[in-house]
Amino acid sequence: MLVQASTQDLSRPARHRSAASVEIEALSKVYGDFRALDDVSLAVEPGEFVAILGPSGSGKSTLLMAVAGFIRPDRGRILFGGEDIVRLPANKRGFGVVFQNYALFPHMDVLANVSFPLRVRGVAQDEAQRRANQALDVVKLAGYGARQIGALSGGQRQRVALARAIVFEPKVLLMDEPLSALDKTLREQMQIEIRELHDKLQITTLYVTHDQREALTIADRIAVMDKGRVVQLDSPQQLYRRPRTEFVARFIGEAAILPVAELHLAGTVADTGAKATMAVIRSEDFALTRNGGSGDWVTIGGSLRGIVFQGDSWLLQVDLASGQTIDVRAQRQFSGEVAALNVGQKIDLHVHRDRIHFL
Repeated sequence: MLVQASTQDLSRPARHRSAASVEIEALSKVYGDFRALDDVSLAVEPGEFVAILGPSGSGKSTLLMAVAGFIRPDRGRILFGGEDIVRLPANKRGFGVVFQNYALFPHMDVLANVSFPLRVRGVAQDEAQRRANQALDVVKLAGYGARQIGALSGGQRQRVALARAIVFEPKVLLMDEPLSALDKTLREQMQIEIRELHDKLQITTLYVTHDQREALTIADRIAVMDKGRVVQLDSPQQLYRRPRTEFVARFIGEAAILPVAELHLAGTVADTGAKATMAVIRSEDFALTRNGGSGDWVTIGGSLRGIVFQGDSWLLQVDLASGQTIDVRAQRQFSGEVAALNVGQKIDLHVHRDRIHFL
């Protein structure tokens, strides 16, 4: 029996399409002695784009596969639109999924790959092809329907996988490291395109990545995972500027993490907001000269171990008196000061007080 044609249209404004919330409650999964998920809770709002970020083995892909239905958690609930779907088979959840290797059918052309989810749902061939062509247009592959998968570039295959995932208008889109096989330039281009696609379609999205810059670029909020747990869930800006733990501070961006006592702050540490023991300073927030009153700045002395030119900036490695080596990112406005530096010399680093975050 053929399914009646959808009344929805991918080209229609996002406000006309529905999205659904995903709530993960106390999810756990154990493999022998390894706890892949340890009491994970996470709520994704309708239409929100949440990146799951963490190092290898942190549990991020296990979490996504549990939401997709490919892994059965040992305990906990997954609520989709308020209904627990933990025991619902993957093919009954109706989620769009983009895998790391794209999982395209090499013996089918592009149009057949994209229309496949519709055909298995019983949509008539003409309607399935119409909607598949529409999805290809959305991912900027109009006219590619007759191409063979083997004739496509990595970026084009990634777009085909995206088109196949959105063609049946899922309420939730799950993506597991979809850009990891692409080169840096193409990966950065596709990050922007995926974000633009989300803004157009407003599909509730969970996106797994180990790339911190990718997560910062693409997500509304980021869930940072470590050892099977979500250790912080926040906006990209909040994660970067206000990490709650030393792990998050080190994992997101470049930072020097120093004992507060080494900063010799005027006034009390309480003035900066807490019984803090550690200070987080982003590598790019160090300056080689002060600009403004000295009372607003903290100066840290050290010895220059090395200078590395990296195009848009210089990476300075500085040995502190404590024995700790920190990385300093000198931007182009300090090119004159960097040119005057020599490895082995003493160097003063300056940081404005409002750029210091305390743990």
